[in-house]
Order: sequence, then structure tokens, then C-alpha cells
Amino acid sequence: MPELPEVETTKNGIAPHILNQTIESIEIRQPKLRWPIPEDVSAKLPGQVIREVARRGKYIGVQTDSGTLIIHLGMSGSLYFVAPETPPMFHDHVDIHFVGLNKVLRYTDPRRFGAMLWQEGDWHAHELISHLGPEPLTDVFNVDYLYEKAKGRKQAIKQFIMDSKIVVGVGNIYANEALFMAGIRPTRAAGNISKARLAVFVECIKTVLTAAIEQGGTTLKDFVSGEGKPGYFKQELKVYGRADQPCAICKAPLKEIRQGQRSTVFCTVCQK
Repeated sequence: MPELPEVETTKNGIAPHILNQTIESIEIRQPKLRWPIPEDVSAKLPGQVIREVARRGKYIGVQTDSGTLIIHLGMSGSLYFVAPETPPMFHDHVDIHFVGLNKVLRYTDPRRFGAMLWQEGDWHAHELISHLGPEPLTDVFNVDYLYEKAKGRKQAIKQFIMDSKIVVGVGNIYANEALFMAGIRPTRAAGNISKARLAVFVECIKTVLTAAIEQGGTTLKDFVSGEGKPGYFKQELKVYGRADQPCAICKAPLKEIRQGQRSTVFCTVCQK
């Protein structure tokens, strides 16, 4: 599943090409994504100028004067540019055409778990976005905030930090990596971790996500950035996908368990 760095990479890849461009038309070949694409998308976007391309959590907001096209990549979605004459394949569901721009923004989604939604006014007020926690790379996400949220919580720290109401964008891969970097066992209760260790954890989350964004994303083998380039797959990962392999620090074999039906890999020696 594309996580925050992949979505940020996609946003950064498409934004320079479409900012201040006028939408000519939208071609919707398959409206049945996770939710049906609302008619407002094809009715209200043509003729609009794109004023900003932003990200909130895993959502991309393509903002115009009349409203915002909210895009979620789901489990297998990608946005990238193709030449106008490029014929669509079976999973190419939406094309966005621009006035005078010799390229088309294409949305591809084999599993159709992504979404294209419409919001007039402040797109952060959309029901899928308004409840989200702070962005992990902002100053709002700090040790004081996390310590208060973790107080008295018996939930395992990995599942706690993956809750988008606590903080957005710390998905499974990066939760594994940040916990390893911080030396915290994924099964430890969130409320039983000292403020000092949470301070380290916060910095590790920021470090891991920043590195992944700079690298261009690490997840799906079929992830494609906004410029049509594949993501760099697993090159820097220390624990995720490395069950039974030696720990990068102590060489003990890494252990894999399931938490909330997701893979968790950690070192039983280095992570306490």
C-alpha cells in the first residue's frame, strides 16, 4: 500500500506540471472505485485552473477556485503522465486533460481501492480528513503531544502509532523501521514507554519518513511516481521484510509476528 512518502513523492512529481494549468476535460472510464466518483468531478473541474496541489495524510488535494479534487491511491493506485495518444490499459480508469499541455495525467488502480472525491470550500473539512491527527513532519507532532496521547494506553505502541487519529502517515513499513531505530519493542504498551524514549521515537519517525521521501518511496513493486519512475524498493529497510535475517546491529535473527493482521518484524535483543 502506498504510504506517506509514496504519496508525497507522487504529489511532488505531478505538482510542477499542473500548477496554474487549466483543466480541459476529464475522461472517466471506470467510476466505481472504493466509492463512486461523484458527478461533480466531471461536471465542475473542466475550465478550472489548478491553484495548489497539497497533501493531507495519504490524500492529495488538487485545489481549484470551485472546489478540490481529493485523490487517494488506495492499495495499488498511481498517478503519472502519459502522452495524449497513449492508449489506456484495462486498469487505467481516469485521464485528466489540460489546455495546451501535451501530456495527460492518468490514474491507474488495479484493485480499485483508491478514490476520487469532490469537496467545495475547505477540503480539510471533508469527513474522511477532518478527524486526522497531525502531520508527522510538522512541529505539532512532538514528544509532549505524543506523551499526552499515550498516557494510560494499553494498546501496543506499533498499532497506536499507526492510528491516523494519533498521527497520519506512519504506516506499517515505517512504523517497523522507526521502532527499530528507536530500540522500542512493537508489542510494548504505548502508556508504558517513558517520555524520554518517546522523544527518541518521535525523532526516529521524522528521520525515517524524511529519508524515504528523499529516496522516492519504498513500498510497492509496481509503485510509480508522478513522473512515471518506479519507487526504490526496500533498499534502506532494516527490519521490514527481513524476518529470520540477521539484525543489522547485533546479528541476532529478526523475529516476525502479526499485529492487527499486519506483519511486524523486530529484534528481540535490541528492541526492549
